[in-house]
Amino acid sequence: MNLFSMLGKRAEDGNPIRIGMIGAGKFGTMFLSQVRKLAGIHLIGVADLSPDNARSNMELVGWTAEQFGAASLDEAARGKTTHVGDDWRALVAHPAIDIVIECTGAPVAAIDHILGAFGNGKHVINVTVEADAFCGYGLARKAEEAGVIYSMAYGDQPALTCDLVDWARTCGFNVTAAGRGHKWLPAFRKSTPETVWDHWGVSREAAERGRLNPKMFNSFLDGSKPAIESSAIANATGLLVPSKGLQFPVGGAEDLANIMRPKSEGGHLEHKGMVEVASSLTRDGTPVPYDIRQGVWVVFEGETDYLRNCFQEYLVRTDDSGRYSSLYKRWHLIGLELPVSVASVGLRGEPTGVARCFNGDVAAIAKRDLAAGEILDGEGGYTVTGGLRPAKASVAAGYLPLGLAHDVKLKRAIADGEPVRFEDVEIDETTTAYKLRKWMETIS
Repeated sequence: MNLFSMLGKRAEDGNPIRIGMIGAGKFGTMFLSQVRKLAGIHLIGVADLSPDNARSNMELVGWTAEQFGAASLDEAARGKTTHVGDDWRALVAHPAIDIVIECTGAPVAAIDHILGAFGNGKHVINVTVEADAFCGYGLARKAEEAGVIYSMAYGDQPALTCDLVDWARTCGFNVTAAGRGHKWLPAFRKSTPETVWDHWGVSREAAERGRLNPKMFNSFLDGSKPAIESSAIANATGLLVPSKGLQFPVGGAEDLANIMRPKSEGGHLEHKGMVEVASSLTRDGTPVPYDIRQGVWVVFEGETDYLRNCFQEYLVRTDDSGRYSSLYKRWHLIGLELPVSVASVGLRGEPTGVARCFNGDVAAIAKRDLAAGEILDGEGGYTVTGGLRPAKASVAAGYLPLGLAHDVKLKRAIADGEPVRFEDVEIDETTTAYKLRKWMETIS
């Protein structure tokens, strides 16, 4: 409740939280727009494959050339400026930096960055939830071994959902379900970067103005990102995942208590204690009123007469039985909210969500008939989408995680809608990401 005042004290003492960031794309740029206003946080360095693009994005959100003109990390650390370069190894090794933000959106590379930071004694806030989805529990275990903190990113829907789940459980409620919203129709599974702006809700012109990456945004529309983020939520909260993947029950914010309860009680869940995603469209494409598309939610239970009477007495909105209620945030502000993670990790030593088990996994599912020899292009692309599955079933079947379905060649044809398995692809088994995933499977 007092993170801002604590940041102010660090600024007064001349002892800001010192951070470095890898990747300055959309999420990172949103964070850059806010961190420059917080004297209690000093962004010492930004590492990006294209430093010029990073500088351009910094200028876009109000930074001046003097503010990011430090010639080196050492110079930036001595003053109040920021160094921009392309050497992530130097960034994670610099002794002045306390926390590294991994913000590339590239899951295989992110594993190298994160473990490199751990190896240098740095805490990590991982924005690249695609990496957390396929080996978050392994990253959390490696952080423990290194004696550092690993955290999901506040502002992204998984961390915000975890916050609501923690609220409900700390109040003593049983959590029935939790998750996020999404604009969903089954046909969107076929969406590609070429068609995403036809359905997303912004024009191509607005997307170009905002420097939006069509492949990244398509990963939301085609269902990959909802699966990825639901997996991260399940693994951080201990909630279970639907046996056949996300069902996207239809409903708005005020409908959650009815739709996110067990089927046996009139809802859509297999049982209590699950993750799910609420669709803001009916199956014929009609928008639902007061949707939760951009938000997060938790449904909790009043299992006693006394609790249900309290709901009634205080005019709490419930399902039609009076047993279940919900709390939600209709919006999330993505990178604009990331300073909360920096403050939580840097001031309290607390992650804003971290994998504590391996309940959910995201398998690569063929988006169309795929021929032998084709190269998979990962989430949001033209070849595969993500399907949420119980981790035990996914590992037992040898499904290829979506996070590893990048630039790998198919050894055989895969029919539309079928999962891709490790045995179906030529994959580099020497990568850090592959090794971490296989190690995690042995400890889960």
